[in-house]
Amino acid sequence: MKLLLPLLFLIGLATAGPAVAQRALALPSAASTAAVPTDTLLVEAACGQCQLGLPGKGCDLAVRVAGRAYFVTGTGIDSHGDAHARDGFCNTIRQARVQGKVVDNVFNVSYFELVPAPVAAAPKPQP
Repeated sequence: MKLLLPLLFLIGLATAGPAVAQRALALPSAASTAAVPTDTLLVEAACGQCQLGLPGKGCDLAVRVAGRAYFVTGTGIDSHGDAHARDGFCNTIRQARVQGKVVDNVFNVSYFELVPAPVAAAPKPQP
């Protein structure tokens, strides 16, 4: 009887469903490689204005597919960390695995996952 209430609470949490933002675009965690669709593209992702030369004011997420840059819908530039951080989209071009299609010159993503940035090697101590 004492275990019934906590058990019901855990079942309620498990069936509550994902957050609204996660329903709109499934963004897997780094540990869940089984969720990666098999038909993804490896693209460059960055701020369209700051890094990829697209027109406009402000900062908007864009991808470069086959040498051509497109603004992205379906996820935003700040959904993947601080765009203005040292490794953010406004300061560096990152690689991402995406799934989607180009419609009216905009890439509509249904899946977007950043490829982990390589870790810089620590400098070797000098003798």
